[in-house]
Amino acid sequence: IGYCLNLTEQELTAEAGLCVVIPCSFTNADEFTPKHIIWYKCEASQTKCSDADIIFHSNKNTDKKAQPGFEGRVSRLEPDVSQKNCSIIINDLKESDSGSYQLRVTGELNGKQDGFSFSQRVTVSVKGLIQKPTVMIPTLTEGQQATLTCTAPGLCSGSVPGITWTWRGAGGTESYIIGNSTDFKTESLTAFRQRHSSTLTFNPSAEHHNTNVTCKIHFTGETTTEKTSGLNVNYKGKPQIIGNKTVKEGDDLNLTCSIESFPPALTVWKKLGSYVNLHNDTGSATLVIYNVTTEHSGLYICSDRVFSGFSKIQDGSGCVLQSEVLTCVCISEGFPLPAITVFLSCFGAFLTTELISAPLLRLFSKQLVQTAKHGG
Repeated sequence: IGYCLNLTEQELTAEAGLCVVIPCSFTNADEFTPKHIIWYKCEASQTKCSDADIIFHSNKNTDKKAQPGFEGRVSRLEPDVSQKNCSIIINDLKESDSGSYQLRVTGELNGKQDGFSFSQRVTVSVKGLIQKPTVMIPTLTEGQQATLTCTAPGLCSGSVPGITWTWRGAGGTESYIIGNSTDFKTESLTAFRQRHSSTLTFNPSAEHHNTNVTCKIHFTGETTTEKTSGLNVNYKGKPQIIGNKTVKEGDDLNLTCSIESFPPALTVWKKLGSYVNLHNDTGSATLVIYNVTTEHSGLYICSDRVFSGFSKIQDGSGCVLQSEVLTCVCISEGFPLPAITVFLSCFGAFLTTELISAPLLRLFSKQLVQTAKHGG
């Protein structure tokens, strides 16, 4: 067996702020005992890189040090050189890390110090960061505490990124969600792979509906990436009934019932004892009775019906392939919480109906009086 270098990938593309793994293994002559590996980065036109081009040296006692710009950023995946695994990981990538990388193995040949540099190279191309964080948003319901999760892209073991949350309210004003709490978490998947995430816990309210929350990731240097997601909060406001509270026989009755809610409610006017809807509309409905008589006396009910079959796949749903691991997340919005079945897509639906308000219409001495009775 001679000296042979096995590079499974000779051209690698990576993104700034993240990391790149150079897979590598080698074989050597039987009479040679490998002791250390050295990685260089130099111009592709150079046949052999020099000591000034070192980016990693496994011998910590040598005076041949790595370039300052690479110091602490390069690690080998297998510390035992006898395994002949020369793979390395470079963290906290910068676009200036693009270039040609060469391997040298040093050791003993027949009891004397020796080494050999492989002519094969690995070309690394580092581009600007385009990956976005993954934001998971559960179903948000007014008054029920909720936790949002933001996961940084990449599974690198380098510098821990910073993660910040901001909320953009009505009019584009950027601020922080009042009463929130954040928590940072790092999961070690392997010795050289880590997942970084942050959670934002708060109590949703109608104020947060149709607003945006942004998760921003700060990597080493000036490299940043962010993801903005819209918030939808399930809420239901109190019914508001406007119109003439007192009418006389022969007058016209005109009452409008408005219910502000999400998802949008079908507002329905009915008369107690009747199965016929007097009027219905989305959000608000107007009850009009011309030329009121004693026959119109009775209990008139304004209620809401949330549309059935309403469902929405939330931001954060989808699949992400990272380091040969495919992670799929499906988040569906619903109240009550819908069942989720994952095949090639997500499905969720919900239905709720509630009696909101019951205005009472009675005739007294040829005068109609309308009062409001609130029920659950």
